[in-house]
Amino acid sequence: MPRFKRFEDIPVWQAARELVRDIYRITRHGEFARDSGLKDQIQRAAVSITSNIAEGHERGTTRDLVLYLYYAKGSAGEVRSQLWNASDVGYITESESGVLRERAADISRQIYNWVTSMQAPDFAPGPAYHKSRPIGETKWEQALERFGLVRQSDGRFIQTDR
Repeated sequence: MPRFKRFEDIPVWQAARELVRDIYRITRHGEFARDSGLKDQIQRAAVSITSNIAEGHERGTTRDLVLYLYYAKGSAGEVRSQLWNASDVGYITESESGVLRERAADISRQIYNWVTSMQAPDFAPGPAYHKSRPIGETKWEQALERFGLVRQSDGRFIQTDR
């Protein structure tokens, strides 16, 4: 998967942004606009998708990115659930709900595929993993090395033969 310097360039963020626009469009009219509970919930869930993708990307570590992508994926599921509710109570048609649910499901699939791609052995971790370690941590690791324990690139310690 290509690297993106800005979250605004990420295709799944762009797709989620379009979903936000459509969610706001459908919640501005009729009874949906007057149901502040459901309207606010679905709007917050949709906005949460883009927000979590952006926040995870900006944090600079693969671990944080994956965590926030899973939050975004959860929010996409919440949007789908709220779309079912909106359709069930008659705020939007089943057809309109189905189209938007499929787009939210597609966003969820894209997020899942992105996370899966980061679990490949040749994936390079984010820039925070390339920073030098704090002095205290380095001394602590040197002490552990005297006992035959060495930190691996994934953060685990293994026993070495001495």
